[in-house]
Amino acid sequence: MLAAIAALLVCQLIGEAAVRAVDLPFPGPVVGMILLFVLMLARAPLPVTLGNTADGLLQHLSLLFVPAGVGVVQHLELLSGAGLRLMAVVVLTTLITLAVTALVFAALARLLHADALAAGKPESGERP
Repeated sequence: MLAAIAALLVCQLIGEAAVRAVDLPFPGPVVGMILLFVLMLARAPLPVTLGNTADGLLQHLSLLFVPAGVGVVQHLELLSGAGLRLMAVVVLTTLITLAVTALVFAALARLLHADALAAGKPESGERP
């Protein structure tokens, strides 16, 4: 478990260093997560327990929102001045995210269905 946490933290550290070195406009942990994804795609030797450790962290993900909630409460007066605009942005970005997710899902479903047909697999409801 310690090796898995170390691997996650090393990826996050490399991402943070890359963001600061190149002055990228997004968080370093996102770059670290992309790095971890690329390593997994490249089949790099990652710790075997990485999946179990990641699952354990995800089970307690709600605890990671506590610092964000404290930050919101500390800056409530700042946020209250822009409350309507913030609400509009949250609603709009949520709708955009839902629409893009639905479009990607539909495209992948069509693509996978086409692959199944090309492989000679019968459609659901058809007999082989």
